[in-house]
Amino acid sequence: MDNTAAGILVGALIDGAVADPRSWHPVAGFGTAASALERRVYAPSRLRGTAFAALCVGAAAGAGVVLGRFGVLGTAAATWIALGGTSLTAVGEAMADALESGDVEAARALVPSLCGRDPDALDEAGICRAAVESIAENTSDAAVAPLLAAAVGGAPGVLAYRAINTLDAMVGYRTERYREFGWASARLDDAANYLPARLTGVLVAVCGGGRPAVRAWRNDADRHPSPNAGVAEASFAGALGVRLGGETAYRGYVEQRPVLGEGADPGVADLRAAVRLSRRVQIAATVTAAVLAFSRGRSGRRACA
Repeated sequence: MDNTAAGILVGALIDGAVADPRSWHPVAGFGTAASALERRVYAPSRLRGTAFAALCVGAAAGAGVVLGRFGVLGTAAATWIALGGTSLTAVGEAMADALESGDVEAARALVPSLCGRDPDALDEAGICRAAVESIAENTSDAAVAPLLAAAVGGAPGVLAYRAINTLDAMVGYRTERYREFGWASARLDDAANYLPARLTGVLVAVCGGGRPAVRAWRNDADRHPSPNAGVAEASFAGALGVRLGGETAYRGYVEQRPVLGEGADPGVADLRAAVRLSRRVQIAATVTAAVLAFSRGRSGRRACA
């Protein structure tokens, strides 16, 4: 089997077995280093922000080049570092357990592990909606996109992708501080997730969403302020038969999001269904990425023959 394809499969298996460590995760280390660099170079300038993003992403890709020299094990390590799908669904399950037992405070405490919403502004219904939307978006960002990046770019590609996505989570906001400095990071993230988000929509339909997922994607995705999150969230909404969107409170500001899908607001049962759907999509994405990597490797060997 092609080294990249094998590395993707091994990395996905490791993520499924051990998920993200609670401490000393390489992505957390990258975030710490990026924060230190931001403090040194920050200015409300797109030029400064572009240089910041280029340095960070270039460093991550360079680390991937080093890992890639170790063949299957190096690609597996890079893939595992970039994946977050198992942790995503574990948090979703824990949140559903807490809500089912009536412990809204415990569920609220888990919100920051999924998204940047203001937990204090969320009741049980708001927690469910935030969780389903975040599981949908992060199924693309934390699972499908890294796998596709690994298939196309190997270890350098998958670590560059994870750097881009992490920078967007750090500085890609429309706040006064980051509107200019975070512009390049946000645009890079939009570009890096364009194809993965649409693959996510396809896989949601294939993995159980069917025509309702496609219909919600077609009718509602473009209403979302993100060109990529809208695809994932709308397809999940259609697949689950729920309505997403509405008033969305972050720390310091509130957004009015468009309605995606049809039906009732999501409840605990829908949150559990979102977790199950995410897992199916992640498995399908792993197989798709491995097949793509194998096909690319085989085509490359033929071209060299």
